[in-house]
Amino acid sequence: MAERSFVREVEELKLGEGEIFRGEGILAITKALLQSGVSYVGGYQGSPISHLMDVLADARGVMDELGVHFESSASEAAAAAMLSASVMYPVRGAVTWKSTAGTNVASDALSNLSSGGVTGGALVIVGEDYGEGSSIMQERTHAFAMKSQMWLLTPRPNLPSIVEAVEAGFELSEASNTPVILQVGIRSCHVHGQFVAKDNKRPAFTLRQAVENPRRDVNRIVLPPAAYIHEKEKLESRWPKAIDFVRDRRLNERFGPEEGRIGLILQGGLYNGVMRALQHLGLADVYGACALPLFVLNVSYPLIDDELVAFCAGKDAVLMIEEGQPEYIEQALSLILRRHDVQTKLAGKDVLPRGGEYTSQVLGRGIGAFLDKHAPELLGNRPPVPSADAILATPEVKALAGVVPARPAGFCVGCPERPIFAAMKLVEKELGPHHVSADIGCHLFSILPPFNIGATTMGYGLGPASASAFNVEADKRPISIMGDGGFWHNGLNTSVGNAVFNRQDGVIMVVDNYYAAATGGQDILSSRAENAERSTNNSIVAAVKGVGAKWVRHVDRTYSVAKMRDTLKEALTTPEKGPKVIVASSECSLNKQRRVKPIFAKAVKNGERVVKERFGVDEDVCTGDHACIRLSGCPSLSVKHTADPLKDDPVAAIDNGCVGCGNCGEVSEAAILCPSFYKADIVFNPTKTDRWLARLRDRVIGFLQRRRDARRVSFA
Repeated sequence: MAERSFVREVEELKLGEGEIFRGEGILAITKALLQSGVSYVGGYQGSPISHLMDVLADARGVMDELGVHFESSASEAAAAAMLSASVMYPVRGAVTWKSTAGTNVASDALSNLSSGGVTGGALVIVGEDYGEGSSIMQERTHAFAMKSQMWLLTPRPNLPSIVEAVEAGFELSEASNTPVILQVGIRSCHVHGQFVAKDNKRPAFTLRQAVENPRRDVNRIVLPPAAYIHEKEKLESRWPKAIDFVRDRRLNERFGPEEGRIGLILQGGLYNGVMRALQHLGLADVYGACALPLFVLNVSYPLIDDELVAFCAGKDAVLMIEEGQPEYIEQALSLILRRHDVQTKLAGKDVLPRGGEYTSQVLGRGIGAFLDKHAPELLGNRPPVPSADAILATPEVKALAGVVPARPAGFCVGCPERPIFAAMKLVEKELGPHHVSADIGCHLFSILPPFNIGATTMGYGLGPASASAFNVEADKRPISIMGDGGFWHNGLNTSVGNAVFNRQDGVIMVVDNYYAAATGGQDILSSRAENAERSTNNSIVAAVKGVGAKWVRHVDRTYSVAKMRDTLKEALTTPEKGPKVIVASSECSLNKQRRVKPIFAKAVKNGERVVKERFGVDEDVCTGDHACIRLSGCPSLSVKHTADPLKDDPVAAIDNGCVGCGNCGEVSEAAILCPSFYKADIVFNPTKTDRWLARLRDRVIGFLQRRRDARRVSFA
């Protein structure tokens, strides 16, 4: 079950020659793949390309008609290894994953692929983002492209440019026998627009033909002496062919006036932001006309020396705009200008931030500083634009900041992972703090308030492996955590297998929420749902025991906080040596709501009797100590002021976002907090019996309330 369905949108993929395709970037990428005659597609989900994987999964019918093989890969390494099909055979293949995190996982396969080279076109679609829009370390794919000599495309964020980049990427790959990386960001993936479609193409050479007619060229296999020949090929053959292709196809673009004293050079992906910044400076309009010469690098690597020299020659100064650090392109451009004795001054990270996302505001400040120094006369038409700092300094915003507290990112309402960490806090209260190695996934939110659990995170499925150094005699055991997605991605062998092999005396918590929840709720090996396309319902417990783990416990309902607490305490105190594995299972609440809400709504509409559980807090009983909130952190569990003059502090309250998971009550019971939580059943389409019982309850409760009120001491 994915975060979003594209069943309706994928019908657009069937459009033919001359028809207008309308949609968002990820759909345009898919259409471009089909128009290019791709034979196979694979990948691993992760922002910003998660929805691209969802589109591909929903487009299975269209791809099957064309004979295109699609596979949701077990990891980025598995996806990259798929591209080996293009090494010996003239078949086009594409894979996709999330930026440097995925590229790091896939690096072994990619390095071998790049060394031996390809016969068919091989395209790697990488989603990369900086700043607060990114959920990983701030690194650049550019470094890997240079290191392994893979060509890097960074098209402008509009549909025609993206489609052209996909089609040209395959051609460039085949012309130079080199795999190509297509880099896109959030804005590229989800920008909306249109382009003129072409007919989809069946693969000219199919995978079936390849399997039935095997080929072998020992010179393409990465072993000495072939590996030394590959390096020579890269420098003397593949590189020049790539340069010629980029130059002849004019993949890089120029905008604005032909001549000018200054100019801007930018990565294609930054084009929209740069144009917006120029509008704020009064140097461009909303139709794309600008007053400055622009050179747009739709191909960020390799750089074409003569194109850059021609653009810079005769100018007083140019500004190199590239997002992220180090400033690879700026350094290369400086070398190119010096080698060709071009005396144009070069600016870049001296006026632009070295790191972070290049928003239009950031670009506006940087370009403005560049113009102030080299062409101040161009800023005479700059319209007054309030800065972000000025807006934040207004009294209204300041007053709002004083009322609304900072709220850290956290688990969704009803998340089954929240009770796991509530149980860990209860154990910590009794046994003291332990070293906790965290992992990539939703559970990483445990490092933030209110839980504050977790010391390190080293990679997807590497939580237990990162605790391996603590396999020493001590009075406490280390705890490590990983999710079911990380478990199947990398953790079974690298973490659990490693712990078994080295007899690590620690505790491993596998959080099983039935999906790759953090990337949008895609099915994985252990998903409980029946999937017609893939094999699911494979047991994590069986897999753990299969690699030799002896002490294994399965908690099949994480909301049982007391059971979670007792199981974790047992793992930390048992005299048994070796790894202690706890598999904690409950369905991701977000995916569960996506699954059950349509069923629930349909049942109500059809007049069926259905019951919805809700929880609440009796404000007469609540003391207002808020211990329940500190052990839960659920967004639906909040506070409210009461009219009771004897209560100074606000009491706990549950808002309408509650999904009835029951965690707050379970936490209160396990922690022996208070009895103020209650459960209410809301009955839709009640029967006659339900109505009779409701009237009976009202009478009994009313009688008890009147009797209590009669016994109260009152003052006239």
